[in-house]
Amino acid sequence: MTDKYESPLASRYASDYMLRLFSADTRFQTWRRLWCALAREEMTLGLPITEAQVRELEAHITDIDYETVRAREKEVRHDVMAHVYAYGKAAPSAAGIIHLGATSCYVTDNADLILYRDGLRYLRGQLLILLKNLAAFADEYKSLPTLGYTHYQPAQLVTMGKRATLWMQDLVSDLHEIDFALENIQFLGCRGTTGTEASFLELFDGDEEKIDELNRRLAADFGFENCFDVCGQTYPRKTDSRILNALSSLAQSLYRMANDIRLLQHDRQLEEPFEDSQIGSSAMAYKRNPMRCERICSLARYLMADALNAPMTAAVQWMERTLDDSANRRISLPEGFLCADAILRLGQNVTAGLRINEKIIARAVREYLPFIATENLLMEAVKRGGDRQELHEVIRKCSMEATARMKEGLDCDLLERLAAEEKFSLSAGEMEELLDPQKYIGRCDTQVTAYLEKLKPLLAGAEAASAEISV
Repeated sequence: MTDKYESPLASRYASDYMLRLFSADTRFQTWRRLWCALAREEMTLGLPITEAQVRELEAHITDIDYETVRAREKEVRHDVMAHVYAYGKAAPSAAGIIHLGATSCYVTDNADLILYRDGLRYLRGQLLILLKNLAAFADEYKSLPTLGYTHYQPAQLVTMGKRATLWMQDLVSDLHEIDFALENIQFLGCRGTTGTEASFLELFDGDEEKIDELNRRLAADFGFENCFDVCGQTYPRKTDSRILNALSSLAQSLYRMANDIRLLQHDRQLEEPFEDSQIGSSAMAYKRNPMRCERICSLARYLMADALNAPMTAAVQWMERTLDDSANRRISLPEGFLCADAILRLGQNVTAGLRINEKIIARAVREYLPFIATENLLMEAVKRGGDRQELHEVIRKCSMEATARMKEGLDCDLLERLAAEEKFSLSAGEMEELLDPQKYIGRCDTQVTAYLEKLKPLLAGAEAASAEISV
């Protein structure tokens, strides 16, 4: 425990990987890696920097003296220059060439791009695990009939596996959004104070090819294929908007899945994992609350709202840059990644341990199947010589009467009512024979099989797994 506020995303929800990725230490070590790369590539391209200076910089990437940084930043009110100063203290022979030709955004923006790329790659892998869990669930229950719902009212039968593919399709769409964001993350490079590269024209005596080569080399050093074609002082903030939009899209899909599970758990058809010693309520000992899915929905709402920060920031970039994006981005981007990580971990945990209560599902199907089957019963009665319009009115009238009876807490007697109608030529027994639930699931099982077959290449490298969560 600590006597200072700590974000619950850090203390309760996010993974160790994501916490390390967005830690101050990782960020500032990345700054030093960027300074090392800049010095080495400038040396390679002919600037007066020695191998010994580069090696000294490389030897002090991880041993950051944060006390020196804090003291210097308090004095100069500039975080990047405070780190340049501390780095120079650690590598005195290279102190004079650190940050040569660069502006602060060389380290701040390029480091952000590296972290965001790595974060998206990690989330992509975690999403594949969740999809693998759902694929196994969908395959197992592809033929299990269950009530469909439209307007949250009982509708024609579907299967539990088919319903899971609806969740999967949304999540696969999110995977494509993440891939699109990854494909369009480019490196800023070292472009100077307003993106003109004027300082490097001076350093390289007007040799523009060397400037282009410097940026190509820097991008390659950190695993990027390209730099942005043009920029101001910063990389385009539309990139942040695209990233948070992808994370928001993921939150939307996981909210939908978790909310469906919560509704089904209310009817005891489906249940999220629940440990033997888990307590559902401090007062009501019998409670079995869907707390994992509730938490997914709660965090997803936060992430969807958080994603609004990036488009507002992108919209107010004044000319070559403004600093009112800085404080917002320090919070909204890392928190967005931590939140997406948290809901994915919860989603993995839920989908790896979903429990189906088949007898409850079968009971609900039996209760409503006479209504669902009326179209088939109508067709059969027409085959036996009945008038379609007259039979439709008979079914409508009997259905309303049976529904009114059920509202009094009594059993459904729709089949008995239809059998008693002179115009309806089927007996109750004959109608019972038409009430096999498998006759009313349409192509659910083959749709599931075809969809999972289509996803096989995508999921081939993923392992079904359950994440450990902090409750």
